[in-house]
Amino acid sequence: MFEEVESTETFVDFWNDVLVPKFVRFRHILVEGLSKHSEAAYEVIGLSPGDNVMDVGCGFGDTAIQMSRMVGPNGRVLGIDCCEGFLKLAREDASKAGVSNVGFVEGDVQVYPFKPEFDLCFARFGAMFFENPVAGLRNMRTSLKPGGRTMLMVWRTIEDNPWFRLPKEIVLKYLPPPGDGARTCGPGPFSMANQEMVTKQLEIAGYSNIDFQRVDAPVMVGNDIDDAIAFQLALGPAGEVYREAGDEAEARKDEIYTAMSETLSEYLTDEGVVLMSSSWNITATNPA
Repeated sequence: MFEEVESTETFVDFWNDVLVPKFVRFRHILVEGLSKHSEAAYEVIGLSPGDNVMDVGCGFGDTAIQMSRMVGPNGRVLGIDCCEGFLKLAREDASKAGVSNVGFVEGDVQVYPFKPEFDLCFARFGAMFFENPVAGLRNMRTSLKPGGRTMLMVWRTIEDNPWFRLPKEIVLKYLPPPGDGARTCGPGPFSMANQEMVTKQLEIAGYSNIDFQRVDAPVMVGNDIDDAIAFQLALGPAGEVYREAGDEAEARKDEIYTAMSETLSEYLTDEGVVLMSSSWNITATNPA
């Protein structure tokens, strides 16, 4: 039903080559650990039975599957992601869940040839990685019916997110920051934290009725200390520093582990290692 579009962009290659295996390893954190932010979006998403929804950067498909239940058998959800490794698991989970009104397609949202057939375009923590944010947002708008809505979940600043900030501060005591030539997954998790800048991007992309709602919520970053440290050294800002330091990081791994353990132990609860986080729920409309 949906034509697949192959992307060979550098950022997409980095996701597939480097990040997908790490995301799969820490799936329990990236899905369950961030559940409070997803729940906050579902409360205000305003879906109705029969709606058509596109889930941008759908990853493991958990949000797409949840929204497929919300729109009912007369609605449908399309999940799109540039990483087939994620989509394979998403299709398996949809089959296990017994939902038949959700589909998944591999493609680059910035160039995918959408038709204006969706009531909602939803993106949970994916739009921050667009190589060209305005182009990506504009192409997302082409998927919407007149009057259709876009909802973006994006991280606020690193200062507002101690689950990112504290581990990065620790590793930078032992390792140099990444150089200009470091491989990355795109502009980065905080690229859409600035409300004024993102408002302008959305306006240029043709949206109206732009609104920002702040969401502060706890995140589970590991089942225990070892799990949390492994996660931080694999992904996120601390993981980028550690990865780019290469042999130097391995040489100082024990020191970093001890320092990380001392800090994260303060946040160990019965539910795992839990820190606070902060995001924006951004909504915008495709003018009729």
